[in-house]
Amino acid sequence: MVSFQMRNLGELSIENNDIYGSIPDCIGNLSLLQKVFLSSNRLASSIPVNLWKHENLLYLNLSFNYFKGRGIYLSWTYHTIIYLGQYQGLWPEALQYLKYLNVSFNQLSGEIPSGGLFANLTAKSFLANKGCCGRPDFGVPPCSSHNTQKSKTPLNRLTYILPVIASTIILPAVIYMLAKNQKRNAEIPSSDTNLMAEEHGFISYNDLCRATNDFCESNSLGVGGFGSVYKGILFDGTTVAIKVLNLQREGTYKSFDTECKVWRTMRHRNLVKVITICSSPDIRALVLEYISNGSLENVNILVDISSALEYLHHGQLEVVVHCDLKPSNILLDDDMVGHVADFDIAKYLAENQDNTQTKTLGTIGYVAPEYGLEGKVSARGDVYSFGIMMLEIF
Repeated sequence: MVSFQMRNLGELSIENNDIYGSIPDCIGNLSLLQKVFLSSNRLASSIPVNLWKHENLLYLNLSFNYFKGRGIYLSWTYHTIIYLGQYQGLWPEALQYLKYLNVSFNQLSGEIPSGGLFANLTAKSFLANKGCCGRPDFGVPPCSSHNTQKSKTPLNRLTYILPVIASTIILPAVIYMLAKNQKRNAEIPSSDTNLMAEEHGFISYNDLCRATNDFCESNSLGVGGFGSVYKGILFDGTTVAIKVLNLQREGTYKSFDTECKVWRTMRHRNLVKVITICSSPDIRALVLEYISNGSLENVNILVDISSALEYLHHGQLEVVVHCDLKPSNILLDDDMVGHVADFDIAKYLAENQDNTQTKTLGTIGYVAPEYGLEGKVSARGDVYSFGIMMLEIF
């Protein structure tokens, strides 16, 4: 148990430290505390009530921990994600003291408050929360205690008859259009993309254009097998890496689904973190954590890489095979910590499955021989690629 006696503490940041246990109640007694960053640890149990009711608290990041029970994600900005374990989905009054708030794509319910911070918010802050009600400009239905008794006038009878007549005309047209576009619909992203949206929310194409200055060439960070990566700055000043997929290339939609599935299920300090996604008929893009020190060249960060591989191969029920491990896919942050990136050709192995087949080749010089000759990928292939990088470094 940690004891907090620093009464003048204004910011607490102990992220990525593999800390076990629960958050002590005394942390909420720090009256001057404004920013708390506890993400990417192994904290469990529940959140102290006096912490998320702290009147001076402006930022709270508890993401990527192990809090039990039904929870919600609260996002103050695109990069600050808050996870409140065992919170049952009603609106806490203390939220009015926050500086920023965006709770889109969660499972909140009940009436959205209208005072304090909420007075200046719009519908963009409450997208896809089906159980909410409140002001019309929040984009939710009005709250009502009882439905009024419906009149049985002929006009009201038409409200039942007209939809039936309209459906007999519109339904065949809809079926025809679906059949006509069946091939195109076959490439629509799977439910993993929708689940990604539920966890991280969407960002619009216009936001991406503003962030990258219309995808200016000076913001280009590189070109990969399935798309290009740009440096961007979001509206709140956060620097990000934006991976835009080339939709003209065969297999791009499947590649996007694969990356969404990996990012949705994987949480590790040595994997590049996803912030949000952009998915529309005209663009597929991933907004990722910006890693400032480029990719692996001659820096000894093999422990970080091996830690990430151990997590991918043994940390989940399904084994994730990266399939394209190479120096340019190992990025270094400000502390020179390595992060594995680029999962567009990754493969999943079911439990007790040793290998699988693929038609998409990794980078020549790093793939295992059986990968190139037979299209057979396995976790051993990633280890082979890791060994090649070790030889290059030493």
